[in-house]
Amino acid sequence: MEYLIFIIIYLILGVIFDQGYKIATKSLTNSGALTVLIEFIGAISVLCAIPFFEIKFPTDIKVYILLGLSIIFYTIVDRLNTVVRSGMETSTFSVIRQLSTVFMIFSGIIFLKEPFILSKFIGAILIVISNILVFYKRGEGKYDKYLILGIVANILYTVALFLDVNISENFTLPIYASLTLGIPSILIFIFERIKFKELKKEFENGNKKAIIITGIAWSFSIVAILKAYQLGSASIVAPLASLTVILNVIVGYFLSKEKDNIPKKIISAILVILGIILIQI
Repeated sequence: MEYLIFIIIYLILGVIFDQGYKIATKSLTNSGALTVLIEFIGAISVLCAIPFFEIKFPTDIKVYILLGLSIIFYTIVDRLNTVVRSGMETSTFSVIRQLSTVFMIFSGIIFLKEPFILSKFIGAILIVISNILVFYKRGEGKYDKYLILGIVANILYTVALFLDVNISENFTLPIYASLTLGIPSILIFIFERIKFKELKKEFENGNKKAIIITGIAWSFSIVAILKAYQLGSASIVAPLASLTVILNVIVGYFLSKEKDNIPKKIISAILVILGIILIQI
């Protein structure tokens, strides 16, 4: 039952991360700079947890190659999600994020020739329905741009997961979390030609507390959920982890005043959780 401790830690940090990220985007001037700041803070802060874990690194070069490829996709996903988060309510974003589970199932059937299982298919359909419900009649295309970017980000995230399967088990978890946040921050910094003065401006003009807290919560939530999967069964951990959806709806209502379409959001969150449970049966 030790995995339950890490699930609880993940749920708390996951909600703090989601809500903090939304607050941080409210004052952004450069989405690339904000992404770099949050990722870098997370990558550095999580290293303090190294003494609590066994030090280990993979010896197989293939692991590093797969990690490198997955990091490229994680970089694109993280960059896109900053834009999506800036234009979408946190509670809504937490629902659309579950689409990656659907994409994983269908990718497994199509590319890995996994057997068709009715319960998983029904679970995937429930998640799709939850997304249709939460976006139905959302108001004159307000979220169209962000919805499309969110779907693209989830597809790319699925690709990253396919490449990244079981890689984390070969690393010390804090180091793994640091790599998957730190390297993307460097890549975005280089390829978007972001200047240090832009990072400084983004931090000084932004919500400093939200930026710092979001970065820390991000990295430690990664460690917590990976540790939970290592200690517990995926069929139990995944449904419990999906509770962040309904928690974000509740917290968003009180913290961010996300009071639009609350009944639909609650129903969507419940459908997501049911969908995850069916998928994991």
